[in-house]
Amino acid sequence: MEVNEIQQRALAEIEASKNLQQLDDLRVQYLGKKGEITAQLKTLGSMEPEQRKSFGQAVNATRDRINRAITARRETLEAAALEEKLLSERVDITLPGRGEQRGGLHPVTRVMERAIGIFNKLGFEVATGPEVEDDHYNFEALNFPPHHPARAMHDTFYFGDGRLLRTHTSPVQVRVMERSDPPYRIIAPGKVYRSDSDQTHTPMFHQIEGLLVGEGVSMADLKGVLHTFVNAFFERSLAMRFRPSYFPFTEPSAEVDIGWDKGDGSEPGWLEILGCGMVHPNVLRACDVDPEKYTGYAFGMGIERLAMLRYGVTDLRQFFENDLEFLRQFH
Repeated sequence: MEVNEIQQRALAEIEASKNLQQLDDLRVQYLGKKGEITAQLKTLGSMEPEQRKSFGQAVNATRDRINRAITARRETLEAAALEEKLLSERVDITLPGRGEQRGGLHPVTRVMERAIGIFNKLGFEVATGPEVEDDHYNFEALNFPPHHPARAMHDTFYFGDGRLLRTHTSPVQVRVMERSDPPYRIIAPGKVYRSDSDQTHTPMFHQIEGLLVGEGVSMADLKGVLHTFVNAFFERSLAMRFRPSYFPFTEPSAEVDIGWDKGDGSEPGWLEILGCGMVHPNVLRACDVDPEKYTGYAFGMGIERLAMLRYGVTDLRQFFENDLEFLRQFH
């Protein structure tokens, strides 16, 4: 019978196929629209009913058998092709490497760790707090009046429920004072957020703030700590001066300038690096600390500002552009 001959021939050729392309050609030859099995099915119309039934069953069985054989052979050939590909792409892991370069800490991270290390040696402990704050911790407990411009939408990132992204790490100081009794000697490093962006400002930046509260703490203590920090951070002896200023949470308040030589031949001058002052009595009262018994000082500085000075960077945005050529300088 011709159908049996087609089946035997097809199965033999399928088993002997060497690659997927040859196997697909056989599929078209036997099972395609113009294939041999299709041609056999087209003859059914000229047969008697009884003959048509038995012949149709035989043709369908042959088609199924050929189809199963093609599927099985395809799996075998695909497995063999994959094995050949894996062997050809095998990597000799005993070969020496290609001299990959080691990564390094980001310059902002390096400066942050350096500043924390210096304050740790001066006896300050690190304290942390949430970056999403409410009005009480970010403003109210720090003696910000209701009309203060820092509360305005154009300066502060607010959420719909009234919460906000902290504009400084001072809320950490409030939380520390609320949950424990004096004395306090802490620094609060972390990210802060303000609606500002230019060559020297970014919407997100890093601060490190310090707080010391105890009995008999004075402005002289503050100046001594800050002068020690500045000289240790820049690794040289620098002149330093306090310039009167205003912050809601300190009284008196001061901006701190250092004598700075840019190294470009220009005349040395004064350069502002941080703000500080004696903790305002209202802040102590808000945290249930008796201002008649305890005094304290607080200070705050921008880490990116210190990094710019230490590394001679003129544009703050370079720290956040992920330029590898720029970052490799700090390995």
